[in-house]
Amino acid sequence: MLEVAIMNEGQDGISWRRWRRLARAAEDLGFSGLYRSDYFTNPTGPYFDALELWASLTWLADNTSRIEFGPLVSPVSFRHPVITAWTAAAIDDLSGGRLRFALGAGWQECEHRTYGFELLNTDRRFTRFEEGLEIITRLLRGEQPVSFDGEFYRLRDDMPR
Repeated sequence: MLEVAIMNEGQDGISWRRWRRLARAAEDLGFSGLYRSDYFTNPTGPYFDALELWASLTWLADNTSRIEFGPLVSPVSFRHPVITAWTAAAIDDLSGGRLRFALGAGWQECEHRTYGFELLNTDRRFTRFEEGLEIITRLLRGEQPVSFDGEFYRLRDDMPR
C-alpha cells in the first residue's frame, strides 16, 4: 500500500498554532507521517517565524499517537552529536518509537554565517559529518559511554564502573 507523508519547511512561517493544526490534520486525514526541515532561515531571506526543530518534534511525540515524524534533515553543524543523540532518543521513547531520524552535513551558508556556526569547506564538513554520524550511531545503539577521538569531537569513557 502506498503511504503518503507531509514535509514542511519549518522556517517558512510556522508558528505553534499552525504546527498544531498541521499535525492534527496529518493524524486525522491518514497521512503516514509529518516531517520538517531543520533550518533557521531561508538561504536568501526574508526571515519568517520558525519553530526550533527538536521542540516541535517533542510536541508531536506527546500530542499525536499514530504518525511517524522526524527531521529532513538535521545538520550536525548546528548541534553537538551527543546532544542530538540524547534528544532523539528521548523523543523516540516519548513517542513510542515513531521518530524517523535523518542527519546531514549542513550546506546553507547564510544561516551558518548569521548564527555563528562554522560551515567549513566540503572535505572538512564531511569529515565532521562522518564523525558526528559515528558518535550518534554508537550512542543510539546503546554502547554508552563511548570513547571517540576525532578531528572535531572527543569523548572519553572514563565513568567509574
